[in-house]
Amino acid sequence: MGLIRAGLVVLLGAIGLGVYWSYDGYDPESIRGATVVITGCSSGIGEEMAYQYARLGAKILITARRENRLKEVVAKAKSLGAQEAHYVAGDMGKTEDCERTIQTAKEKFGRLDYLVLNHAGSSFGPISERVTKLQTWDEDLDMDFYVDFINVNMISYVRLASLALPLLKESSGHITVMGSLGGKMLFPYFTYMSTAKFGLDGFFGSLRVEMMKTNQNVTVTYAVIGFVATEGSVKMVKKLPDGEKMLDSAAPVNETAQAIIRGGATRAREIYVPSYTWLMSKVRQLPDWLEDYIVLNL
Repeated sequence: MGLIRAGLVVLLGAIGLGVYWSYDGYDPESIRGATVVITGCSSGIGEEMAYQYARLGAKILITARRENRLKEVVAKAKSLGAQEAHYVAGDMGKTEDCERTIQTAKEKFGRLDYLVLNHAGSSFGPISERVTKLQTWDEDLDMDFYVDFINVNMISYVRLASLALPLLKESSGHITVMGSLGGKMLFPYFTYMSTAKFGLDGFFGSLRVEMMKTNQNVTVTYAVIGFVATEGSVKMVKKLPDGEKMLDSAAPVNETAQAIIRGGATRAREIYVPSYTWLMSKVRQLPDWLEDYIVLNL
């Protein structure tokens, strides 16, 4: 009986999401000519978003640390239909590179419609290693790395949004934040990621309601992202016990990018990819003992 009820909940959730996506008022033409800054575009979801925005006829400015990859992505974006495509090579963990990014957007476009925060810096490798080793916080108390990780994956998001707010206010613009299921529920071995993603959800959720309270038409979408089949994520999961079995649950990169762009264009409060993240994100609303049972037995 319990499994039947759980199945019904999942089914109803999927139907609800299907209905939402069918009637969210999304108009791809609304993105044509829009100015977009996307961080973290040398690979994965960020690279794919650059291509998706290009196909929709947007004007894009992308960032990453690897200039050679940025040149390749910009060239492809132009070939796919981007009205303009520019890049800033830099480390978003550095204040001056954040400032340079927004200043470049102002100089190139004169306005900003979408700020898409997606970067992760050079921290993905060490974090992946901790997860695949099932390494707990107390087994590696590297506070210097922790401070750097939070700076790149949370503080720099806040800094970029703060720098961009004047432009976004002028254009009634939108901020899309690359969050995670790890910012909605707790997982063992994810202490670093949980700090950053819960922090992003808290800050940008508060910013969203502040904009509403003060009648400023700048909106925010928090993307609750689960397992997506990026090259880095697939490599990490394959190293986990029974990791191969998890691959079937991964969302395709192109569909993930489309969902994020669509959520931003319709000014959705949150979007969930894959769809199971919607249900899992509600775990913290359960009684404490049940939440702990679920988390410890995933």
